[in-house]
Amino acid sequence: MEFNLTEIIGYLASLFVLLSFFNKNLRKLRIVNSVGCGFFVAYGFMLGSIPVIVTNVAILGVNAYYLFVKKEDIRPKEELEKK
Repeated sequence: MEFNLTEIIGYLASLFVLLSFFNKNLRKLRIVNSVGCGFFVAYGFMLGSIPVIVTNVAILGVNAYYLFVKKEDIRPKEELEKK
Protein backbone atom coordinates (compact mmCIF):
# COMPACT_ATOMS: atom_id res chain seq x y z
CA MET A 1 0.00 0.00 0.00
CA GLU A 2 1.46 3.32 -1.10
CA PHE A 3 0.54 6.66 0.47
CA ASN A 4 0.86 10.04 -1.17
CA LEU A 5 1.55 13.27 0.73
CA THR A 6 -2.11 14.34 0.65
CA GLU A 7 -3.24 11.12 2.31
CA ILE A 8 -0.51 11.35 4.95
CA ILE A 9 -1.59 14.91 5.83
CA GLY A 10 -5.21 13.74 6.03
CA TYR A 11 -4.33 10.86 8.34
CA LEU A 12 -2.21 13.14 10.56
CA ALA A 13 -5.11 15.58 10.77
CA SER A 14 -7.50 12.85 11.80
CA LEU A 15 -5.02 11.44 14.32
CA PHE A 16 -4.48 14.78 16.07
CA VAL A 17 -8.20 15.57 16.23
CA LEU A 18 -8.84 12.11 17.68
CA LEU A 19 -5.98 12.44 20.19
CA SER A 20 -7.29 15.82 21.34
CA PHE A 21 -10.37 14.17 22.81
CA PHE A 22 -8.27 12.01 25.14
CA ASN A 23 -7.17 15.09 27.08
CA LYS A 24 -8.95 16.02 30.30
CA ASN A 25 -7.20 19.39 30.38
CA LEU A 26 -9.13 21.68 28.04
CA ARG A 27 -6.07 23.77 27.24
CA LYS A 28 -4.17 20.69 26.01
CA LEU A 29 -7.29 19.53 24.15
CA ARG A 30 -7.50 22.85 22.31
CA ILE A 31 -3.80 22.85 21.46
CA VAL A 32 -3.78 19.30 20.07
CA ASN A 33 -7.09 19.92 18.29
CA SER A 34 -5.63 23.07 16.72
CA VAL A 35 -2.71 21.07 15.33
CA GLY A 36 -5.20 18.65 13.80
CA CYS A 37 -7.25 21.50 12.36
CA GLY A 38 -4.09 23.02 10.90
CA PHE A 39 -3.37 19.74 9.15
CA PHE A 40 -6.99 19.65 7.94
CA VAL A 41 -6.62 23.16 6.48
CA ALA A 42 -3.51 22.00 4.60
CA TYR A 43 -5.36 18.86 3.52
CA GLY A 44 -8.28 20.95 2.30
CA PHE A 45 -5.95 23.11 0.21
CA MET A 46 -4.33 20.01 -1.25
CA LEU A 47 -7.74 18.65 -2.21
CA GLY A 48 -9.15 22.01 -3.25
CA SER A 49 -12.02 21.49 -0.80
CA ILE A 50 -13.47 24.80 0.39
CA PRO A 51 -15.80 23.21 3.02
CA VAL A 52 -12.87 21.43 4.72
CA ILE A 53 -10.83 24.64 4.72
CA VAL A 54 -13.61 26.92 6.00
CA THR A 55 -14.76 24.55 8.74
CA ASN A 56 -11.29 23.99 10.13
CA VAL A 57 -10.28 27.65 9.93
CA ALA A 58 -13.43 28.41 11.95
CA ILE A 59 -12.53 25.77 14.55
CA LEU A 60 -8.98 27.14 14.69
CA GLY A 61 -10.49 30.56 15.36
CA VAL A 62 -12.61 29.24 18.23
CA ASN A 63 -9.60 27.45 19.73
CA ALA A 64 -7.44 30.57 19.36
CA TYR A 65 -10.10 32.67 21.07
CA TYR A 66 -10.20 30.40 24.11
CA LEU A 67 -6.43 29.90 24.21
CA PHE A 68 -5.32 33.51 23.75
CA VAL A 69 -8.21 35.94 24.26
CA LYS A 70 -10.39 34.37 26.93
CA LYS A 71 -7.71 33.02 29.22
CA GLU A 72 -10.02 31.66 31.89
CA ASP A 73 -9.11 28.89 34.28
CA ILE A 74 -10.11 25.83 32.27
CA ARG A 75 -8.64 23.15 34.49
CA PRO A 76 -10.86 20.20 35.41
CA LYS A 77 -13.15 20.78 38.40
CA GLU A 78 -11.30 18.14 40.43
CA GLU A 79 -8.02 20.09 40.11
CA LEU A 80 -9.66 23.30 41.27
CA GLU A 81 -11.19 21.61 44.33
CA LYS A 82 -7.77 20.33 45.48
CA LYS A 83 -6.55 23.90 46.11
